Amino acid sequence: MSTTALTRPLVTSLVEDAVTAPSMHNAQPWKFVHRTGAGVIELHGDPLRAMPREDPDHRALHLGCGAALFGLRVAAAHRGLRPVVRLLPDPEDPWHLADARLGDADGPGDADDELAALHDALSRRHTSRFPFTEEPVPSEILDGLRAAALLEGCRLVVPGAWHTDTVMSLVHASELFEAADQAVRTEIAAWTRTGAAGEGPATEGIPSYALGPRQYDVTSPVRDFDAPRQVPGRPSARFEKTPQIALLGTIDDTSEDWLRAGQAMHRVLLQATLDGLATSVMSQPLEWPELRAHARDPESSTGYVHMVFRLGYGPGGRATPRRPVSEVLAFE
Repeated sequence: MSTTALTRPLVTSLVEDAVTAPSMHNAQPWKFVHRTGAGVIELHGDPLRAMPREDPDHRALHLGCGAALFGLRVAAAHRGLRPVVRLLPDPEDPWHLADARLGDADGPGDADDELAALHDALSRRHTSRFPFTEEPVPSEILDGLRAAALLEGCRLVVPGAWHTDTVMSLVHASELFEAADQAVRTEIAAWTRTGAAGEGPATEGIPSYALGPRQYDVTSPVRDFDAPRQVPGRPSARFEKTPQIALLGTIDDTSEDWLRAGQAMHRVLLQATLDGLATSVMSQPLEWPELRAHARDPESSTGYVHMVFRLGYGPGGRATPRRPVSEVLAFE
C-alpha cells in the first residue's frame, strides 16, 4: 500500500465526516491529531467530556470514539484511500485510542468499496425520537444488519418476544433508577439544550428540537431528556406498542471490544439508514451494571451488550449540532 500525502484540506474534510458520528448525549468525546508527513491520523478520547456518573468506566466514551473512527474509515474509502487501523497503539496512554494510516486503495472491487458505499448515509443518519409505525422490519434487512455487525467483529442479536419484553422492562426500570438519582439527572441536564440561561455551548449536547414528543404513557421506548418538563409546547404522542429492537454485543468487555462495538454501531446505523429505516439507540438500561447483565440472551454467545437499537419506519430525526473541526483536530 502506497502512502498518499494528506493535505490539510483533505484531513479536515475527513474529520468533518468522522464527527457526524453518534455519541452519548452528543458529547462528542473525541480529538484527532494529524502527524504531518506520516500519513497517520490519531484518534484520542477526551476525558474532559467523560460522564463520571453515567459512564464511570468510559465504555460509552469508547463507543462514541469508535463510531467516529468508523466514520473516518468511510470518509477515507469514499476518497479512494485505504484506511489501516491500529487500536490502542500506545499501552502507556489509554486515551490514545487508535491510529489510522491512510494510503492508496488497491483499486475497484476491494473490500473498501463496501465502506465507500456508506458515505451518503453519514449526513443522513440522525436519531429519531418519534413514534414508529407497527410495520415490521423485513427479515432480509435484519440479516443485512447482522452481517454489518459481523464485519466489525461484533454480533447483532434480534431478540424474540420474551427477550424483547425483558429488555423493555429493563428500559423502564432504568427510568426509575434515573429518576431517583440526582447526580445522574444533573449530568443529563448538563448535556441538554432547552434554551435556558447558563446552558453549555449550542455546538454540543441534545437540542430541544431533537427531544421528540412526550409519551402518553410509560411504554415509550425513547428516553425523555426533558423529564423536568422545561421545554414548553412539546406535543404528546403514542409510541409503537412492540418496538423492533436489536442488541449489539461482543464476547468480552475490554477497551478494544468497546472500540470495535462503536465501529459496529455506526456501521449498523449507516446501513439501516440506507435501507430506509429510522433509528434510535437506547443505552439507558446499559448504564446501570445491575441491569446491563440482564440485557443479554443467556442462550447467546454474546457475553456483553453495548447498545440497544430501535429500528422501524417513521419520521427521521434532524441533524444535531457538531463542534467545529478546528476544536477537535490538531496538526503536529
